[in-house]
Amino acid sequence: MGHRAKNKQPAPQPLDVKQSAISSKKLGKRKAESLNDNSNSRPVKRPKDQSESKQKGKKKKKVLVDSDAEGSADGWEDVADNVELKIQAKSLFSTNDDEELDELGMDEFSDDELRGPAQAFDFGSDAEDDEPEVIIGKSKKSKQSERPAKIIPTASDNSDSSDQSDEEERITMANMAARSKALDEQAAAEDALDVEEMQQAAFNEEDDDDDLDMDEDEEETDGEPFRLPTREENEAESKAGGPDVHVVQRRMRECVRVLGRFKKLAEKSRSRSEYISQLLSDISSYYGYNDFLAEKLFQLFPVAEAIEFFEANEVPRPVTIRTNTLRTRRRDLAQALINRGVNLEPIGKWTNVGLQVFESSVPIGATPEYLAGHYMLQAASSFLPVIALSPQPNERVLDMASAPGGKTTHIAALLQNTGIVFANDANKARTKSLSANVHRLGCKNVVVCSYDGREFPKVIGGFDRVLLDAPCSGTGVISKDSSVKVNKSERDFTLLAHLQKQLILCAIDSVSPDSKTGGYVVYSTCSVTVDENESVVDYALRKRPNVKLVDTGLEFGREGYTKYRGKIFNSSLSLTRRFYPHVHNMDGFYVAKFKVEKRGKISKASDSTAEVGLIGIEEEGEQIAPEKEKIAFDDDEDRPYIEESKRRRMKAKGLKPPPRTTVKVAA
Repeated sequence: MGHRAKNKQPAPQPLDVKQSAISSKKLGKRKAESLNDNSNSRPVKRPKDQSESKQKGKKKKKVLVDSDAEGSADGWEDVADNVELKIQAKSLFSTNDDEELDELGMDEFSDDELRGPAQAFDFGSDAEDDEPEVIIGKSKKSKQSERPAKIIPTASDNSDSSDQSDEEERITMANMAARSKALDEQAAAEDALDVEEMQQAAFNEEDDDDDLDMDEDEEETDGEPFRLPTREENEAESKAGGPDVHVVQRRMRECVRVLGRFKKLAEKSRSRSEYISQLLSDISSYYGYNDFLAEKLFQLFPVAEAIEFFEANEVPRPVTIRTNTLRTRRRDLAQALINRGVNLEPIGKWTNVGLQVFESSVPIGATPEYLAGHYMLQAASSFLPVIALSPQPNERVLDMASAPGGKTTHIAALLQNTGIVFANDANKARTKSLSANVHRLGCKNVVVCSYDGREFPKVIGGFDRVLLDAPCSGTGVISKDSSVKVNKSERDFTLLAHLQKQLILCAIDSVSPDSKTGGYVVYSTCSVTVDENESVVDYALRKRPNVKLVDTGLEFGREGYTKYRGKIFNSSLSLTRRFYPHVHNMDGFYVAKFKVEKRGKISKASDSTAEVGLIGIEEEGEQIAPEKEKIAFDDDEDRPYIEESKRRRMKAKGLKPPPRTTVKVAA
């Protein structure tokens, strides 16, 4: 016996349907009960052979299938091989259907009756479930049925449609104007009503918010209303060693809330000045400011914003770096630092060289990229003056207070190592760090010098652009230097303002008004006080009439003050820009940009006004001094002094001066 014949399976044996157990799970509940009641199944009706109508003249064998195994594949085993599968399948399914019909007692219905037209059965008529009958078929639609019933409901909806159509038809040329006027009046009344509703809704929302705030405050204070402490209580509190921190916090919050809505929330016997003085004393004790500086900074902002400013000064500013475009690109630098484990991203759209560092696994000031001069550790606010200055290639630029060199190297990078940059600083010790940064960043067009800025018009002038980052009080960088909180007094601000006014006049005089590409001066400070910013700029505008303010070119920042505590400045100071730590997340800064023009001659109008003034004085009876003789220079007398000055200049240049000539003076 071969290997195939040995492993060949025998033919399947036919199943004994009578002995096979039929589970009730396969059958339905109703069929299982009928099987239990009747042990013998009912005779099966032979299905009609529908294939006779399709194929005439062909004889088919009739096959009976046992219907005991309904819903299973057992009925297919008795099918002969020569019988078509389609006919057998139809017989199987029709047999099952016939059995179900027999069980339902529907044997007396014929197939023709069952195949009659479909009828709609009504299963109930609830008022809520009534739906319109949908008639499928083509029907003629009238134009009247296509029109909507109503578009805008009016007061006459209850009237008959016939009356309404009659009224619409009564419109004539005579009453058309009256109708349109009535419609306009109705629309105007509806608009006024809408505006009134919106205002009322906004007012209600404000009241709700205030009520919520009051409820929250009452919940926080456990039902105890806020009461402003008296002078005796404050003295007793200070003698006891000072108030508790939580008490001060709550008192500051309550004072801000009361000052925001003083008429409703203030105590009747207390004035606004008492609340403000209490708030200032709490700010001084909580944040560590002296009373003078706390009040000076508090007056710059509204009450709520002042607290935000003081709070922002307690948080350090983000670490930022500036890409040195003389050595690399920002994209390449960012990728190199990311590979070293530095988490960073661009500062913003206003600069294309700045990167903000969030965290770093390596010292950011000691990486190989830093030592190679690819970037400079620099605050974001220090970018602003150079961006406003906008130096152009091949220009002569002066940085009057340049140490440690962040702005100077930025200017050199914008100049692309063309032109010349004079980096000056009055402190000679600071020029060492300036020179080191200039060399590290590869700036080849920088000249480092140490002069007092007030001497610069005499030392050298004729610059295209001048940057004056003036020495200031540092009230914008308190987060870096907290000693400013206590070591600044009113005398310091007076002296600094005087120095800044001198420096800005010297910077203006150092610029050449004939410059084709420049003629600009940028004044900046890292302070937020008005004494060091708007007052200085306004002084420069008054002292130099050939100077005007222009747009700084900075896309963000708040406008400078044109009015402050009774002082009225030049209206063009709105072109200057202020930056705050609590608003822009950078150090407090101020930037102003001047355009220096040629000095004009005295106009004839001024001479005529002077003559008019003299005539008026003469009429009053005052005597006018007689006109003096014209005073002229004596060349013979001045010649020896001119020659002596020439000799000194030649000696200074290393040249041999000519011998002195003796001049005989006539007796």
